Amino acid sequence: MSIANIEVFGQLFLAVLLGAAVGLERELAHKKAGMRTFALVSLGSCLFSLISVLVTKQFPGAIGLDPLRIASQVVVGIGFIGAGVIINRQTDVRGVTTAAGLWVVAAVGMAVGYKLYAIAVFSSAAAIAVLVLLWFVEAKIVNRFRDRWDSDETK
Repeated sequence: MSIANIEVFGQLFLAVLLGAAVGLERELAHKKAGMRTFALVSLGSCLFSLISVLVTKQFPGAIGLDPLRIASQVVVGIGFIGAGVIINRQTDVRGVTTAAGLWVVAAVGMAVGYKLYAIAVFSSAAAIAVLVLLWFVEAKIVNRFRDRWDSDETK
């Protein structure tokens, strides 16, 4: 096993860890897409990024080999998955935060695949902060104002 293979395996492992870390909040919030889904999306996007880079290196100068073409399709593909997560029931829309989280971990996986480790780790931490900290802000502050607003409207 070469050093290059060990690095690639490390990248894939890091993508899984970061995706699962972001998915943990969704798991704790009892959402259907949790750690496993987030880890797989991050892993898949990392793998596609690695493939695009490695194939371009394997065939230098080949016409039509652009490593960003595969990456752009990952962005499109994750939109399809995100749309499937969003559920619309009459006036209630659910799953938008989970879909946005999947979109973010796809980008995290791509960052790992392109060896942008600091950006991937920081973005994962930022996503977790948004999901966890704003969860408390919504519960403690926003819902109180919403309750007041709703009670004022019923008067």
